[in-house]
Amino acid sequence: MVEGRPEQSGKLEQDLRKGVLVLAVLSQLRAPQYGYSLRQALAERGMPIEEGTLYPLLRRLEGQGLLASEWRIDDGPPRRYYTLSPEGAESYRDLTAAWGSLTSVVGRLLNEES
Repeated sequence: MVEGRPEQSGKLEQDLRKGVLVLAVLSQLRAPQYGYSLRQALAERGMPIEEGTLYPLLRRLEGQGLLASEWRIDDGPPRRYYTLSPEGAESYRDLTAAWGSLTSVVGRLLNEES
């Protein structure tokens, strides 16, 4: 075994996950959610995400005009709810199509015989 290889493999997997987090987050914001409920929804579906990754990502996506947010006070403390903006919904559709094409191509590449 090459020394440091498990660490390298973990880093590569982390980089791969980062590339799909935006699509995963957008997929769960077709209906309004606040940060904690979004983290739970993603984790339940096999895509855990740290708070230190999620909240900056939400702010960045909102700054890019892909998300809209509003503060709500329901049965508890005030919570900021996020949902897709019209631009975000369009980007979600575009990214979903791109993801389908990409996974198809990568699937073929991985299944090619050497």
